Amino acid sequence: MDKDVQAKGWLGKLGPGLITGAADDDPSGIATYSQAGAQFRYGMLWTLLLAYPLMVGIQAVSAHIGRVSGHGLATNIRRHFPAWLLYTLVALLLLANTINIAADIAAMGEAASLVLGGGAHWYAAGAGVLSAVLQVMLPYRSYVRVLKWLTLALLAYVATALTLRLPWPDILHAAVLPSLSWNKDYITTVVAIFGTTISPYLFFWQASQEVEDLHADPDAQPLKHATHQASEQLRRIKIDTVTGMGFSNLVAMCIMLTTAVTLGAHGVTHIASSAQAAEALRPIAGDFAFALFSMGIIGTGLLAVPVLAGSAAYAIAGAMRWKNSLELQLAGARKFYAIIIGATLGGTALCFTSIDPIQALFWSAVVNGVIAVPVMVVVMLLAVRPAVMGELVISRRLRVLGWLCTGVMALAVLAMFATLG
Repeated sequence: MDKDVQAKGWLGKLGPGLITGAADDDPSGIATYSQAGAQFRYGMLWTLLLAYPLMVGIQAVSAHIGRVSGHGLATNIRRHFPAWLLYTLVALLLLANTINIAADIAAMGEAASLVLGGGAHWYAAGAGVLSAVLQVMLPYRSYVRVLKWLTLALLAYVATALTLRLPWPDILHAAVLPSLSWNKDYITTVVAIFGTTISPYLFFWQASQEVEDLHADPDAQPLKHATHQASEQLRRIKIDTVTGMGFSNLVAMCIMLTTAVTLGAHGVTHIASSAQAAEALRPIAGDFAFALFSMGIIGTGLLAVPVLAGSAAYAIAGAMRWKNSLELQLAGARKFYAIIIGATLGGTALCFTSIDPIQALFWSAVVNGVIAVPVMVVVMLLAVRPAVMGELVISRRLRVLGWLCTGVMALAVLAMFATLG
């Protein structure tokens, strides 16, 4: 009985961080990790080992801001930084998220078509409409339960990796002692991995989900006004974030390993989409691995699209001082839900245009790279301001991790622009 209570208590601590980490492995991310595994085999595993503590740091800082201040990132930026900076970042976030939604929904449609037959565009349209309806119709507490269950879709990639014979000595050696290269393809892939793993929409989402959880609990208050709750809540955030980002990177590693030991080992070194990775997997790893990989794309898409649309809606609503909460009904937050519906259906509509989804993914990564560094700088400055955090400014350890993550992302962006030339 005691073990059951402890397990329930531990699982109860998982929420915003788990969902944020799982949403990071969206179909676009799956395509990036698949390409890395196919082209470089185990040579990119080190990037995920490096990214893990950095992700934990910046996501924990974002979560602290939400729970301590009682407001999302956009509201805090509006209160403490120039309006032009806020509106520029929010506009770029909306653009990048809408393009990313388009790429994710297109991948979901292609995966469904591979498994079930039929037209990929119609599956994509159905996925977009379903996602928009669920976000609007389900109250926050119910919707969070749906998102938590959808995180299980990522276990498909763990299961796929476990069906294969993996050369663990070679894998461990490549992960810990990688052979680094300075050629263009290698650097571009490193930048793509960091860009898809550490994305601005995740910062906005996790901070806003902490605020949603705060409002959903009648006994909770912003921690800067209820410091007696701080120890328990900050410990919960730590457990949630460490677990969520760990889960995210474990899945990313499994995707890399799966494509490395199958596609890469058989000379398939170019992957343009997650659906193409699944299709290429079938003749090499068999129908079971193909089906698991494909269904994982659909499940992760259903998880990621609401996070992309929701983070954009939270950012715009916070910037414009609109009511914003998934707990509110449509009539109580029309403008907030209009952004969610517009971003989701706008991204879905892009699937029916002549826009190349691969180029869309590329430019989404470029825009994310452009805004990631200034957003991270702003997040770190907010987290040490007593006007925002009261007595609960972030610890020295989080400051080091957060600024280190910001520096790594700045280098990645510089490298990205260098490769563009």
